[in-house]
Amino acid sequence: MKALFLAGGLGTRLRPITNYLPKPMVPILGKPLLERNIETLKRHGVDEIVLSTCYKPHKIKEYFGDGSKLGVKISYISEDVPLGTAGAIKNAEEFFDDTFLVFNADILSDIDISKMIRFHKEKGALATIAVTRVENPSAYGVIEHDENGFITAFKEKPKPYESSSDLINAGVYIFEPGLLSEIPAGRPVSIERETYPLLLDKGYKLAIYNECSYWLDLGTPKKYLKAHMDILKGLLPINAHDFGKEKQYISKTAKISRTARIVGPAYIGDNVEIDSFAVIGPGTVLCDNSKVGSKSRIIGSVIWDCVKIGVGASLIDSVVMSNCRIDRNIETSNAILANNLSHPIAV
Repeated sequence: MKALFLAGGLGTRLRPITNYLPKPMVPILGKPLLERNIETLKRHGVDEIVLSTCYKPHKIKEYFGDGSKLGVKISYISEDVPLGTAGAIKNAEEFFDDTFLVFNADILSDIDISKMIRFHKEKGALATIAVTRVENPSAYGVIEHDENGFITAFKEKPKPYESSSDLINAGVYIFEPGLLSEIPAGRPVSIERETYPLLLDKGYKLAIYNECSYWLDLGTPKKYLKAHMDILKGLLPINAHDFGKEKQYISKTAKISRTARIVGPAYIGDNVEIDSFAVIGPGTVLCDNSKVGSKSRIIGSVIWDCVKIGVGASLIDSVVMSNCRIDRNIETSNAILANNLSHPIAV
């Protein structure tokens, strides 16, 4: 089976992180989110990937190439201007002549793809949409359904009295190729506001797949930090890293002073150096080739690759991007640090 990743978003709410790279390339435990999701698909037998790109597409193509290093085949299609979810799917029509998967490239979830595919086939639906339950669905597009799991209505950002459903679109879909003929070409098209209501009006079967216990879109810096905290708490296993069983991961190539203190949960990547009397964690991720000076303190933060943190620095609930240099005795919290620029994290 083939899969399409919608990787063209501008990621404006995640700035300044996305000033430097597209949102699907934001690292999760040191690997791009998109790579994490491709690895998951490969385990479910998907070996052909199409990446629909728009914003900084060269960053994605330079990293993934033809996909051979991940053991999959990757093709690319680019939008000159954003086409919306349905427009981007239509733009990739040439790649799909059988049942295919579509993913928003900015989400983390524990959806069992193999189980979802079986469910889709059993339902005989034109489309199956993964859904997730949220406390306040009024900020999203809400999906209503009947007792058989077929969709009856889509309501965009309803007021509390306008819908009894608390299920929203989780950004994972299974489509039959016949759906593509119902999407107009050559213009932006919203799948939620235009395509799905049209399909319902025409009487097509649209099913919901409601088997998602963890779901998060990485739309803001606060959510980006939350994703890592959730992984460290064991709420979402990431490949071999299951922090529900082991409260910390420390690479065998890390060099840690005997007087440094690691407080789990924490992740320490390859070739990380931690000097004397430094305190790391709880809730900290230190990615590859980073160096932490003596007497530094890093709590609840995500430190990317090749970062150097000076003596006595204190970082709390912050993100430090690759190749950043943090001066000695700096104290900062709730910030994004990139090339010596500090940006408060929006709450």
